[in-house]
Amino acid sequence: MIIDTHCHIDLYSNPRQVLQDAVKSDVTVLAMTNLPSHFEMGYSHFQSLKKIRLALGMHPLMADFHKMEFDLFLKNIHKTSYIGEVGLDFSKEGISTKDIQLDTFSKLLMVISGQKKILSIHSRKAEKEVLDLLIKNNIQSAIFHWYSGGLNLIDAIAEAGYFFSINPAMVKSMSGRKIISKIPKQLILTETDGPFVSENSLPIKPGQVQKVILFLASQWQLSEKEVKTILFRNFKRMITQIK
Repeated sequence: MIIDTHCHIDLYSNPRQVLQDAVKSDVTVLAMTNLPSHFEMGYSHFQSLKKIRLALGMHPLMADFHKMEFDLFLKNIHKTSYIGEVGLDFSKEGISTKDIQLDTFSKLLMVISGQKKILSIHSRKAEKEVLDLLIKNNIQSAIFHWYSGGLNLIDAIAEAGYFFSINPAMVKSMSGRKIISKIPKQLILTETDGPFVSENSLPIKPGQVQKVILFLASQWQLSEKEVKTILFRNFKRMITQIK
């Protein structure tokens, strides 16, 4: 089974075709959205699909829309077990809206606390703040998507029982490889973050995680089949948290 826990199907230039191809390829995909209004637009296209689920998102870099969209988030939260992309971004790109992000993320987590939801988390330059808020709000199931923080925080995230999703871009960089080598096997999942990751100058498609699997096989000194088995078990274990 090929599993893609973080992909933005709605942001491809031809989302309907990409979705159809993903269904034909029989891949398991957690499709992110960046705002509740985007979730509403896409929901009907995903409703009947067995292996592809649409997540309800409130992206930190869309903070200017958070206030007007928050009620839409509340309105739609019962429609899905998957929340994403949500989180914080204190990089140069996001730091100007830090206060709005913190307010929104805190409110979202308070609403989600106690509910059986899986969160896909954006945490660039705000990894410690994200972790503290997840723990404070007793969030049981979360995935740190494309983690790029310090190696010293990985143990604390792992101790909290949260997962990490790895994409082909992480495998290409030295910093990404160092991060991957530090994460416990039982907490690793695969993602593409398409269309934001490219291969051969084209946006990566949902489920194109073979480079991650090959890297993990080399890193763990296991066969591809054994790696896929571990990744499937990890995903299955995570899914049981919302059953």
